[in-house]
Amino acid sequence: MTQPLPVPPGARPREGWFFEDYAVGQRFGHATPRTVTAGDAALYVALTGARQPVHCAEPVARALGHPACPVDDLLAFHVAFGKTVPDISYNAVANLGYADLRFLEPVYPGDTLAAQSQVIGLKQNSGGTSGVVWVASRALNQHGREVISWVRWVMVAKRDAAAPAPATVVPELPKAVEPGRLPVPPFLKPRALQPAATGGARLWEDYAPGETIDHPGAITVEEADHMLATRLYQNTARVHFDAYSAATGPFGKRLVYGGHVISLARALSHDGLENAFAIAAIHGGTHANPTFAGDTIVARSIVTACDPVPGRDDVGALRVRLLAAKNARLATVATPAPGAKDPAVVLDLDLSYLVPRRG
Repeated sequence: MTQPLPVPPGARPREGWFFEDYAVGQRFGHATPRTVTAGDAALYVALTGARQPVHCAEPVARALGHPACPVDDLLAFHVAFGKTVPDISYNAVANLGYADLRFLEPVYPGDTLAAQSQVIGLKQNSGGTSGVVWVASRALNQHGREVISWVRWVMVAKRDAAAPAPATVVPELPKAVEPGRLPVPPFLKPRALQPAATGGARLWEDYAPGETIDHPGAITVEEADHMLATRLYQNTARVHFDAYSAATGPFGKRLVYGGHVISLARALSHDGLENAFAIAAIHGGTHANPTFAGDTIVARSIVTACDPVPGRDDVGALRVRLLAAKNARLATVATPAPGAKDPAVVLDLDLSYLVPRRG
């Protein structure tokens, strides 16, 4: 690898980075900052069906202490993620998973997001035609404050299968975001969230570890929807955009961006988790199987912990294992053991929501 650290602006090869181009320690300041608008937020609702009222009803948001409707947590993440794609996953085979993802500060329409990443791990796959790249990334707003941080790993194609592989480094990642690291804005007034706005009366105390919630809805991923969503996020990965090249790839067609599947599962989970008004953290997760246009997504949540938030008696963290399955009735899908796979399950995500507590 001949590029200095950090990688200077303009150093990106025209055809994008391939696996053998990376080195542990590389730091990228990603191009194209993005100002998030109310139009982006409205389009996100149209593409996902998201129904959390704090993101779409200004009186609800203001009652909770926000100056305006915050941008949906996942929309902010997808926009930040999209900034990293040209340098990290332009030549991806598939995005594989996440760890230590924290939503540190709300994002509002008018905020401008920029992203930075550092390569923290590399491992060539046994076939020699691709490898896994681990990166730690963060998004900053126009004031230079960190609003989202995360680790992800992605399978990236090699330019030349015969090229020497970078030295193998597999990073040790935290298994969870501890409750003391869960970000909760100090101005937040969770008890102002009303059942009349959310459609549900269950609060943090009403859930128990081990509870399984099969969410009743389903949504079919349309070709136009997932492509428009990927463009909204400015995610330029070839595997999502280029149908001609994808036809000769391992799947024979374009992949749906896995983050869009997360958004669909989150939207479906509203029925049963109506008062889970924000995502505090994503502890880990994998895109267990690919999703394609025409697939129908259903969602299940398994409560794994009810964690008090240190220093707060008005809000708790509800830790949930969120599963998304495709083309199946939930009643026929067995919950796989942690780390196991089921052919129908396309997403296995470990996350914590913020939920109001009783007075």
